[in-house]
Amino acid sequence: MPEVRDRLVGIIVCAADPAALDRLVAPGHGARTLRVAPDETMAVVSPEFTEDLRRELGDRVAALDPDALVVDVSDGWAAVALVGDDADHAASYLSALEPPAGEGFAQGDVARVAAKILREREGLLVLVPAYWHEHLRSRATEAARAAEARG
Repeated sequence: MPEVRDRLVGIIVCAADPAALDRLVAPGHGARTLRVAPDETMAVVSPEFTEDLRRELGDRVAALDPDALVVDVSDGWAAVALVGDDADHAASYLSALEPPAGEGFAQGDVARVAAKILREREGLLVLVPAYWHEHLRSRATEAARAAEARG
């Protein structure tokens, strides 16, 4: 059965001119940078690097777009990981979205709420607005059980 785990993440949103985001060099720290809209990126990182990431993104994007906005929105998001060999199968009970491959991501309806799905080494990471955390966790647990029962 896939395991469902809460995961702490740092999330930085960078809103800027699309041309500036096209030229923005993503920082390190193991961050995943997601282009969620033409004028917005969302960077996901381990919590201990959140402030470093916010500062580096702010410095870099300011050189490209002085009106850019870079904000730590970690408190507004929650993450639940589906871990294990059947993570993709369990995700199919939560969403019609195709699980992403490699460094890609998907965004759309997951358990009837707007979410982002990222591929991780051990499975999938699902990000939702924080107020949907318990709903997502409950639905992910049900999906993991259903995936195991139906093999």
